[in-house]
This record gives sequence, structure tokens and C-alpha cells, in this order.
Amino acid sequence: MNNVFFEQFLMISNVKTVMMLVILGIVLFAINKLPKKKFSFSARVTIATVAGLALGLLIQTIADFPTNPMDLTFVKETTIWYSLLGGGFISLIRMLVIPLVMVSIIHVIINMDDNANLGALVKKSLFITLVMVAISVAVGLGMGILFEVGKISSENLPTVVSEGGRKMREVQNIVDTLKGLIPSNPVEAMVKLNIVGLVIFSALVGIAAKRMSKKYMAVVKPFYDLVNAGQKIIVSMAMSIIKWMPLAVVPLLANTIAQKGIGAILSVGKYILVLYLAVAIMFIIQMLAVSFFGLNPLTYVKKSISLLILAFTSRSSVGCLPVTISTLTNKLGVSESTASFVASFGTTAGMQGCAGVFPALTIIFVTNMSGHPIDMTLIVMSIIVVSIGSLGIAGIPGTATMAASVALSGTGLSSAFGLINPIIAIDPIIDMPRTMLNVIGSVTNALMVDKSLESLNTEMYNDMSLANDLNTTEEE
Repeated sequence: MNNVFFEQFLMISNVKTVMMLVILGIVLFAINKLPKKKFSFSARVTIATVAGLALGLLIQTIADFPTNPMDLTFVKETTIWYSLLGGGFISLIRMLVIPLVMVSIIHVIINMDDNANLGALVKKSLFITLVMVAISVAVGLGMGILFEVGKISSENLPTVVSEGGRKMREVQNIVDTLKGLIPSNPVEAMVKLNIVGLVIFSALVGIAAKRMSKKYMAVVKPFYDLVNAGQKIIVSMAMSIIKWMPLAVVPLLANTIAQKGIGAILSVGKYILVLYLAVAIMFIIQMLAVSFFGLNPLTYVKKSISLLILAFTSRSSVGCLPVTISTLTNKLGVSESTASFVASFGTTAGMQGCAGVFPALTIIFVTNMSGHPIDMTLIVMSIIVVSIGSLGIAGIPGTATMAASVALSGTGLSSAFGLINPIIAIDPIIDMPRTMLNVIGSVTNALMVDKSLESLNTEMYNDMSLANDLNTTEEE
């Protein structure tokens, strides 16, 4: 009975589990005690990242680098307890996503100047988003071809669709995908995290309220007051949660390292390295794009460090949305309308990492593994299919597999889907840079859109004092 209590209920049945929990407690206590005047928010998050990486490697070392770490009792118990803090933080952030998106969009529209052009915002956002994701697809394809991803390791990896392999997920055609973005039921859109659907619904509500205010302002004023008050409350809630991010980063990253065996990572090591390199190249392209619009790219990188670390460790574009909007509006001088719309849109459509680089690189990996030729037809088809398929991919951990499924199906490689099983096995490792690219892609797109609309506050953008901490938002 005692064994059942400790092993299955309390999840603390091993001395090593107790030791790792104590170490985590000490690390979190030390980070929390760092003087905020000497260590900025970004610095604390960076320190937490290093601590999380070291803690994950320590767990792996104690476990003697097993092939299947989760088969060990103390690793399983430790990571479950770590997930209480790391996963709990992400749950709190995600809790705010739906109200934040809806209230922010409505708030933006009802307070928008009568001279503002909502149509131009939508058109520019859609154009820039699709162009950038198409470039990310080209980068993924180019890197995969250059390094011949899948060729060298083909003899050591499982054959096509091994028994018990993962089946391809259901794939919808482009018409059904686009129709699915239109919310037939706003409540269903909330449940399914259809962010684009929520943006459409919220925009219609805001437009209707704005139109009615011209004739019946006395009637709709209570609604205006409710939305304006709600926006302040939601932002305050978000900032209250975000300030605990350094403490959440440690268990998030430690779990990612601890749960995946070194052997599984090394078996597709080339794929991992090329993916990280492709993400780095795409990041450079983003900085060049920002430079093209007359902005200093190093400025927005320095101001986005803490956001990028959160994206890297949380692996959730949706979970980062409140921080993304806060960074755009409070640090980078992006107008509230552009920040809310582009950032929200970017959590579902045009994600340059999960729905751009990753499926493109996976196409080359599977093509090489299955012995199919790589020609111009495949390249052009891949760019079109993956770019269009990037619409409607939810910004939560794990959904990049859906993007890969769509890409392989659209390029005629669906029967070889089982070849990506080794990649799926180390998904958290490659999901971290993918998500980071998704989030910084939304930031880049928002900057370009706002600059093209001539609504970017360049003085605020160039003010490096705003990069140090979240004090400007926490005090609101």
C-alpha cells in the first residue's frame, strides 16, 4: 500500500527524485534572490536558461545517459514534478490567450482613428506573412539539399513505415482548410484555439460597435467602457504572470533535456544541426528584412531576448502571445492595432518555423530516405504546398507534425510518412528553435507592417532603456 502511495500517488519513491527536487528548489530560490537592479529581466531569464540546461544534463548524467530515460523511475518522477512549475506557467499564460485576443482586437478597433485603414492592415499583414513563410520554405529546402539530409543516415534508421510506426494524420484540402478558419461558432473557435477565427469574430464585433457609436454612442458607451476596462485588466494579469518567467524556464528546459535520451538525439543529429542552421539563416533574413524598412535589426533583437527565450523553452507560439504583444507595444513602438492583429494572426498562419522550415526540411529528408529524386518540380511544388498549408496550423507544441503531414501529402510522399518516426522521437529538441522562429517571425512581420503603414513609433523603437526590464508594463 505504501508503495502504491509513494510510486503512483505522491510520485516520490526514489532518493534521487528527492535530491533533484531539492536542487531545483535551491536553483529557483537563488534566481528569485537575484537583485533586480543589477540583473535585468532578460539577464535573469538567460541565467535561468543556463541553469535549466545544466539541470537537465545533470539528470541525464545521474541516469547514466539511458536510451529511454522515462523508463527510469526517478527521471519519470522528477520530470512530472518539474512539469508542475513549467507546465503550470504555460497553462497560466495560455489561459489569457482567448480573452487577450478578443478584447485586444475589439479594443483596437473601437479606439481606432476614423482615418485608420483596417483593410490596408489586413492586406499588408497577409502579404508579408505569406512572403516570409515562402522564403522560410525555400531556406529549408535549400539547406536540406545542400547537406543531403537523410542520405548518410539512411542505413542506420528504420525502414519505411516500420511496424507500429505513426500513421499519417488526416489531411484537409486547401479549400476545407480556408473554410475552417471562418468561425461558424465562436465558442467552438475558442475551444479549438482557432485564433484566426477569433480574430475574424472579434473584428466583426469591433467594427459593428464602431459603426453604431456614430449614431448611438450613448447606447454603446457601456460596451466601450467594459472593453477598455477589460483590456487594462487582461494586460495587468499578463504582466503579473510574465514576471515569474525566469522561475518557469528552469524546469521547462530541464525537462526537455532530461526526457530525451542522448542516443535518440544523436541518431538524427545531422537533421537537428541542419534545422538549427536553417533557423539561424532565416533569423538573419528577418534582420535583413527589418533593415530594408530602415530599422536597426540589433535593436529589436536585444529588446526581444526574453521573449525568444520563453518561446525556445515553452515551445508554444500561442502561449507566448501575451508576451509577444507586450514586447511589440511596450518595447518596440508598434501600434496596438498592428501588434494585436499580426501577433494573433501569426499564432495560426504563416509560422516560419513549424509550418515553413520544418516541413520543407522534412520533405528533403523523406525524399532522400525513400530514394525519390529531387528536381525542380518537387521544389516548386513544395514551396506552394507548404506556404498555403501554413494557414491554420495551431501555435501549440506538437502541431508541426500536422504541417509535415500536409507537406508530404501535397508532394506525393504520404506513403513514406513513417520515415520521420526518428524525428518525431526528438520533437522537443527541434521544436524549440522552430517555435522561437515562429515568434520572432511574428515580431518581424509586425514591424514591417507597422512601418509600411507609417504608424511605428520610431523614437520608442530606438529607446534602448525599454529593453532592460518589464517595469514599464508591470507598473500599469
